[in-house]
Amino acid sequence: MEKRLLELRRLASWAENRRTETGIPRVAMVKGEIPEHRLAMVYEPMINLILTGSKTMTIGDRTLRYDPATYFVMTVDLPAVGAVSASDHGDPYLAVSLSLEPAILAELLAGLPNHAASSAISAGFSVAPVSDDLLDAWVRMLRLMERPEEIPLFAPLYEREILLHVLQGPLGYMLRAIAAPETPFAGIERAVRWIRENFARPLRVENLADMAALSVSAFHRHFKAVTALSPLQYHKHVRLLHARSLLIAGEGNATTIAFRVGYESPNQFSREYARQFGRPPSLDIRALRG
Repeated sequence: MEKRLLELRRLASWAENRRTETGIPRVAMVKGEIPEHRLAMVYEPMINLILTGSKTMTIGDRTLRYDPATYFVMTVDLPAVGAVSASDHGDPYLAVSLSLEPAILAELLAGLPNHAASSAISAGFSVAPVSDDLLDAWVRMLRLMERPEEIPLFAPLYEREILLHVLQGPLGYMLRAIAAPETPFAGIERAVRWIRENFARPLRVENLADMAALSVSAFHRHFKAVTALSPLQYHKHVRLLHARSLLIAGEGNATTIAFRVGYESPNQFSREYARQFGRPPSLDIRALRG
């Protein structure tokens, strides 16, 4: 395993301290200390593999830690706060990720026996031990950065190989849920997508439950199981994260942005912002820019 990790670290060594595209579709990498505000965001479905150091992800009331002995899977858009650490030897944090594409998963599952998704609801994020076979597939994928002319031919094959090893591992049930259109998970995913696209609009849980084809009580239960947040908490977190990104970009002051993300009261916005990020908007943005 260590030999494979050494090669992966070499291949990804030119990553920057932000999301760095590799030239391979849906594959990205990151290295070093990442600014605080870039780790508090809505993360999209992905498989994330740490090569050096470690990372914690806090979503709702759950915090998961993972390192080069494990990999992380997220199957639904989730507002999360991350924190990265260097290795025990001081080497900078280094990780690679593969964004999940439901159509590719559905195509892959269609060719596998016994691929039916479970109707049981489960969390939309988890961590599992990494296997040698999964690392081998990642090595083949990242080697394509040195042979870019081969990316169109081999990247789709290696992507499916990575997905196959995850499907066959302890988190395979999570990937199966993404590709199954008629399950409670699919209903929650539709509701999550609506909130992300309409966060500035008022939230009516009854309408989201109808969208998910669930009763209101079942919708609340399943939504919390998948996201570790209630629908109202999810809505608020997405609003505040978007507001923070606008403030950092200098697209307005706290009052104008409060209205822009859907708040009717700038005072309420400032209170909830301070509870979420530990500082009122003006102090938080000043500290981040500094």
